Amino acid sequence: MADEEQIIETVDENGNIIKFELYDIVEVDEQEYALLLPVEAEAGEEDELVLMRLTKDGEDYLFETIDDDAEFDKVAEYVENLEDEEEEE
Repeated sequence: MADEEQIIETVDENGNIIKFELYDIVEVDEQEYALLLPVEAEAGEEDELVLMRLTKDGEDYLFETIDDDAEFDKVAEYVENLEDEEEEE
């Protein structure tokens, strides 16, 4: 079975629907975070990885923005370290 893209739709603060491809899920301090790539990047923009907190609500997963700067920085640093390890292999 081939890996199929998982597309996540979120709504921004202006009510616009934004589609992301689920790139990966990482766990930091027993909390899961989703790494998302915008499906439709603006012309000339690089794909910018988006970090969101994952919480489970029954059978569904909820994607939440990370409002705490310290929490965001910790997760971003973890992801950067993962990328550095992959480049060294």
